[in-house]
Amino acid sequence: MNETAGHVFDIAADNPPVAGCTVSRPVWVAGGNGLSYFSLGAGTDISAELYGYHRLELVVAGEAQMTGHTSAIVCTGQVVATPTDVPVGVRAEKDTVYVEVSLEKGTTMNSVIKPGEAFTLKDLIPYQDGRIVNMDLAHNDSMKFVLMSFDAGTGLSEHAAPGDALVFALEGEATITYEGVENVVRAGQTFKFDAGGHHAVRADKQFKMALLVTLA
Repeated sequence: MNETAGHVFDIAADNPPVAGCTVSRPVWVAGGNGLSYFSLGAGTDISAELYGYHRLELVVAGEAQMTGHTSAIVCTGQVVATPTDVPVGVRAEKDTVYVEVSLEKGTTMNSVIKPGEAFTLKDLIPYQDGRIVNMDLAHNDSMKFVLMSFDAGTGLSEHAAPGDALVFALEGEATITYEGVENVVRAGQTFKFDAGGHHAVRADKQFKMALLVTLA
């Protein structure tokens, strides 16, 4: 995965739109799965195209207008799953940055996801007193995309993932210890673990995150 592990970063700040241009940056590809960042200058668009697989479009800055078969408007912090085998494009009336997760054919998606309908990730999962809540959004043999909520005072003890992983902080803040170094991660920020990297999570306040784990 083309990111540096062990430090907090901001996808929107690191991928500023260029006036009059669309910019894409591939971050990870495995089989039919992929992760890319897209930056669209105000008034630009990506033409509607057909894909035989779903894509999750997570807007981290600005607002994306889906075009073609669906007209969903996706605001900052929201996601849309694109439908398959119909034309879908993206237009930005103002500077916009979004993360695209491509899901290979056969990916299992949670029934809460309705292709073509925008939703807010953090609203899908509740807090529970003294507990950590998990929701599997999508998975296949090469990746897993999950949501997690941590009540204040909960956390995960030190462990390692089988593949590279990205944490997208959605709400609140938490302390992520990575290879012995503590990092405070707040809503809107991102953090990467390398495969085998030892890490722990401590939520001193309530915290929600999305986690993309690569398995191949």
